Amino acid sequence: MSEQRKQHITLLLDAHRVSINVPAQQEHLYRKAAKLLNDKYHFYHRRMPSTSAELIWLYVALDMTVNLCADAHANRLEPIDEKLQELNKIILQQLKE
Repeated sequence: MSEQRKQHITLLLDAHRVSINVPAQQEHLYRKAAKLLNDKYHFYHRRMPSTSAELIWLYVALDMTVNLCADAHANRLEPIDEKLQELNKIILQQLKE
């Protein structure tokens, strides 16, 4: 198995610089993730300006994790939903005959 090429990048999360080595082909995903985190951080900061940065980051982590769990749950149900739609079509066809 070949070793993945790493890319060193620095991301700015609010006022914090984060320097990490990432797989080169995933650099764009890390940059997109940093943008999403910053957007969510600023969303909460605007609504709770007197809240500490530490607590805002906890809200961001909770929000993003809930979204991740909801997406994972929806993806698990998607194949079942497709099968149910197929079965409904078959039942409707049989009822028409």
